[in-house]
Amino acid sequence: MNLEPISPKIKLSGNPSQPPQYSICAKLKNGEELRLVDPKATRAMVALMDMQAVMGGAASHWGGPAAFAELMSAVHGFVYYLSEKENKNWYELFHIVNDAGHCENGLYALKANYGQCGLNLNSLKGFRSIESGLTGHGEAHLFPEGVYISNGPLGSGLPQAQGLAIADRLSGNRRITVTAISDGACMEGEAREALAAIPGLAQKNKLNPFIMVISDNNTKLSGRIDDDAYSMEGTFRSLADFGWKVIQVPQGNDLQTCLTAFEEAVEFVKNHPQTPVAIHAKTVKGFSVKSTEVSASGGHGFPLKKPQELDAFLSEIYASANVPSEFTAWAHDMIIESENKTSSSSSSNSVLSEKVQEGVAKALIKMRQQGYPIVSVTSDLPGSTGVAAFRKEFSVEQIDVGVAESNMVSVGIGLSKQGFIPVVDTFSQFGVTKGALPMIMSALSQGPIIAIYSHAGFQDAADGASHQALSYLAMTHAIPHTDTFVLSCSSEAEQLLTQAIQGFSDNMKNGETPRSKIFFLGRENFPRWVESETESYQLGTAKVVFNNSADYSKSVTIAAAGPLLFQALKAAEKLAQDKIGSIVVNPSIINHVDRETFKSCLKQTEGLLLTAEDHQVVGGLGSVLTHALAQEGLVKKVKSLGVADQFGQSAYKASELYKKHGLDAEAMVNAAKQLLDA
Repeated sequence: MNLEPISPKIKLSGNPSQPPQYSICAKLKNGEELRLVDPKATRAMVALMDMQAVMGGAASHWGGPAAFAELMSAVHGFVYYLSEKENKNWYELFHIVNDAGHCENGLYALKANYGQCGLNLNSLKGFRSIESGLTGHGEAHLFPEGVYISNGPLGSGLPQAQGLAIADRLSGNRRITVTAISDGACMEGEAREALAAIPGLAQKNKLNPFIMVISDNNTKLSGRIDDDAYSMEGTFRSLADFGWKVIQVPQGNDLQTCLTAFEEAVEFVKNHPQTPVAIHAKTVKGFSVKSTEVSASGGHGFPLKKPQELDAFLSEIYASANVPSEFTAWAHDMIIESENKTSSSSSSNSVLSEKVQEGVAKALIKMRQQGYPIVSVTSDLPGSTGVAAFRKEFSVEQIDVGVAESNMVSVGIGLSKQGFIPVVDTFSQFGVTKGALPMIMSALSQGPIIAIYSHAGFQDAADGASHQALSYLAMTHAIPHTDTFVLSCSSEAEQLLTQAIQGFSDNMKNGETPRSKIFFLGRENFPRWVESETESYQLGTAKVVFNNSADYSKSVTIAAAGPLLFQALKAAEKLAQDKIGSIVVNPSIINHVDRETFKSCLKQTEGLLLTAEDHQVVGGLGSVLTHALAQEGLVKKVKSLGVADQFGQSAYKASELYKKHGLDAEAMVNAAKQLLDA
């Protein structure tokens, strides 16, 4: 007996109304020719989109979609072909889920080629900008016409697709679920669980026909998987033992081979719904451009820095064929745009800037040189967190567990129990979500760690909502025996991390269990607001970085950490122009409030407090700070700025998101005035 679900409203765009504008033919088994998206066009469009984003200041991905182009052309083309034959919308017969979020731009290009979802070549030019729904990774809340399951965190799409197939089985329909996934994503714990569960449940007739398409190129962001971490070949060999029918595709960048394999997979699961199919395709990351094919990361990010390099790049993609004139015209438009920007820009910017990561690297290297038994445990992102320099300097004191944040934290626990000082690192969003339970077990097992979690808040602007950690404090600062910090500059990072390592060692030598320390930091370069090299920081102590309250009759205390500290300093300047004083405080430690420092500040500003953070208002800095101060009777009036129960989105710069969500200097000025007028 089937279970009748509530009928959800499907917002997905239906079948293409036209064949692909840039196409190539491949043959079905019956000899019929099928017009498919030309993979060269997909790669060219991805390159153009990426360059447009780079010009805006955003990072982008090239290697993954370049590897997946043939597979996705075959999958979508054959799905549309079957749907037209049965006079059905494609989503009535298939689910297509993209786990490989780094490759979503390739799907934007594919859909624009078909004219689907209202996309065309011109609409791709907004990729990753705040005005566009074409975010860095696929977001269902911003682009429901083209994305059904949001992606980005590797390994999360496959288990969700499993749920779709279970739902279809309960409903009694005959829909087939197709999921595209990368080899790196198959390293994630939740993906590995699904790899076992899907065939196991299928054998029990618990889910509908299922096809998994794997792009296996032995490459992750930081390099080759088997060199940096461990070989995935055993995992892929085990698929057959789990119960998958495995179709091997040794030439995953050959379109005809990909089409034949997918046609075989669809035919098989229709006749054998209790056995899912895994298409294991060997691909080349960064395919079609020699420099990215041979690079260690496969050209994970877009390799070009300026549009003047595009002509040669596009020509290499197309080999001996002519590059479509529309593509060269777009490239030349970007050259003109770039030249205009250069000629109109100011002569030079005298404001020094820095990355917080510089301080992280200095502290780790210095403390290891002094003999502290530091071991770096990473999950593929050390170049983003500041840990890469340490790993380059010390080859023995490092472990790469692959794309597996939960395992990373758990490995750290074991090292800690045996007397080492484990330092784990990843993006904040992945550290606090996938590493949440291991962090709790770290405290419960008395195996503390030191965590470096970068790209906090809106600082991963271009990648979009799936990568933007807006609940990172709420998810960590209630874990027992754990201290959470938000770093603002490299000097603060160097000093506090140095003290954390020293304290960790001292506690262990004294037979005490150290407290875990989580250091959150941004991504972008920040203005160097501390001029003096002798500026000092202390673990657990807030720092007053600006105070002109004595100069004015009215003033307010502003608490902001990390990147928003600089917005607060700008706000202080603007307030002074209106004869309003302010004390700007960097709380540094978040979950154990430095009451003495804030008591002194609030006394000078008559109990008026403004907090600001690129974090959900619920459970963040404002919540913890005001609660602690209210219990002491130290605060009179409070206004907290934060994210109001929303997700973020892609933008070229975090400042665009600060403005949109009312977190920039102007918003702080207005909030301070409201406090004073209340």
